[in-house]
Order: sequence, then structure tokens, then C-alpha cells
Amino acid sequence: MMKKLLESVSMAVAVVLAVVPQVLANEAHGDGPPDYSGITGLYYVMIGGILAYGVYDTFLKKS
Repeated sequence: MMKKLLESVSMAVAVVLAVVPQVLANEAHGDGPPDYSGITGLYYVMIGGILAYGVYDTFLKKS
């Protein structure tokens, strides 16, 4: 039980650490149009996390 809790907490921390730089990168820089280029990195992180969990669930998880 403690192992599952530790895995959940570490996953939550990893998600927060991956999202925070993206939010800070998209702050306003004047009167021009908003810059949404940082959202691409966020999508890559989310897709990578989903794929990493799939590999873990398929090959590494003990049933």
C-alpha cells in the first residue's frame, strides 16, 4: 500500500514539475498576440507520460 502511495505522489510531483515551466514560458510579453508555442511541450510531456505508463503496465508490472 505504501508503495502505491509513493508511486502516486511521485507521479503527481513529476506532472507538476513538467507543467510549471510551460506555464511560466507563456507569460505575456507586451501588446502582441499571445504566444502558444509552449503548449507543444506540454502535449509531448503528457503523451510521453501516457506511453511510459503503457510500457510499465505491459512489460514491467508484476501481476
